[in-house]
Amino acid sequence: MVHRELLIDGHFIGGPCDQATGKEVIRNPYDGSVVGTVAEGGLSELRGCLDAAWDAFQTWRYSPRHERQALLRKIAQSVRERSEELAEMLCDEVGKPIVWSRGEVSRLALTFDYAADLLSTWGVESLPLDLDPRGVGHRCHVERFPIGPILCIVPYNWPFNLAAHKIAPALATGNTLILKPSPLAPISTLTLARLIHEAGCPHGVINAWNGPAQVISKVSHDPRCRMLSFTGSPAVGWPVKKDMPPETKVTLELGGNASAIVCADADLEWATNRIIAGGYGYAGQVCIAVQHVLVERSVYEETREMLAQKTNACAYGDPRDEKTVCGPMISAEAADKVSDWVDEAVAHGAKIIGGGGREGALIKPVLLEGVPDQVKLANEEVFGPVLTIEPFDKFEEALARVNRSDYGIHTGIFTQKIALADQAFRTLEVGGVIVNDYPTLRFDNMPYGGVKHSGFGREGVRYAMDEMTEPKTMVVRSI
Repeated sequence: MVHRELLIDGHFIGGPCDQATGKEVIRNPYDGSVVGTVAEGGLSELRGCLDAAWDAFQTWRYSPRHERQALLRKIAQSVRERSEELAEMLCDEVGKPIVWSRGEVSRLALTFDYAADLLSTWGVESLPLDLDPRGVGHRCHVERFPIGPILCIVPYNWPFNLAAHKIAPALATGNTLILKPSPLAPISTLTLARLIHEAGCPHGVINAWNGPAQVISKVSHDPRCRMLSFTGSPAVGWPVKKDMPPETKVTLELGGNASAIVCADADLEWATNRIIAGGYGYAGQVCIAVQHVLVERSVYEETREMLAQKTNACAYGDPRDEKTVCGPMISAEAADKVSDWVDEAVAHGAKIIGGGGREGALIKPVLLEGVPDQVKLANEEVFGPVLTIEPFDKFEEALARVNRSDYGIHTGIFTQKIALADQAFRTLEVGGVIVNDYPTLRFDNMPYGGVKHSGFGREGVRYAMDEMTEPKTMVVRSI
């Protein structure tokens, strides 16, 4: 059984026999078996993390690019060498199907590679000044500089790669950080911190703390904490941002309510296969999971029948099974929420046309038709294996339906017509439009984030590196 400690200034605190810190037991959400234990710190340990991060920043900020690049490549190599071990750990801790777990670990290594690659070109530019007559004989050099310690709060659903989307840009840019894992998935994230330490990361550059959320403000409000990078729910993220000091940078990656639009000319076999994967994969616990399917009326009945059949056939159950698409929810409480929302929709007239049912924390994939506008399932993020389907007559109606949402990260559109894809791209109030694939698609080098209630700022390695730095300008006049 694995045990993971806190990491403070290069030292592991809270071993399995250490009575000075608390200890939490982490259980497999599928079968309730014990996965491992983790140390739990308090305010003194969290302040120790900030002290270490601040002290380390005074030297790490000046580290040469080749040193940071070598560290990032070593981390990526270490991830690949331990890929199956990490995938199995992830599968057991959060119930992510093993195929999805392997995919996350593969992306984890790529995220560190992307950051290493960017250091060859990123962050330095020259600007012409002689567009203004006063600028003749002058040169302008612009360079981005690190801002200082960053508090990184990570969710449970992608505890490796969403942590990497904060860690890799921070290390690449010469920042230091405090990593706070989700209390639902601390083993994976703390394991990543240990791996980075073992790869040779200097003491204090990365620190990892697990503990009660209510003490975090004692450090996030400290002027030495220069940025908060938060991924989680809108219900937590927006109040946290509002409470932060105005001079502290904040990025928020929050919830979605993603739609897939299926046009009459779409490849329906491909579209329905991708919608099933995007809606039910990993039990829909992805902020860009498909939740709503909008289908042009002329192909509605055919698409409806295909989705119903594929919902009934979707493999669910043991996440260790190679065939499983839909594993358990992270907890019984999370499953309760999904069940309640489905029941509410049915009570208001919606009809289950595929799947349905529950076994403990396992919600079976379910497809609903006729979901009324006033229920939560129509408007909020269910974060579970639930799809709704409805027809549209005009393409503009589908776009308006998407824009009606308070959320907007990704939308998928299945069509062969570039004009429709372009219209969607220009009209939809979302962070990204995915053409002929599900909205659940994300590549780790592209900008990622939402509009409206879905977030503030962008991730995606280069874009996070920009968020974590400030540009400084030097103008030189020739003598």
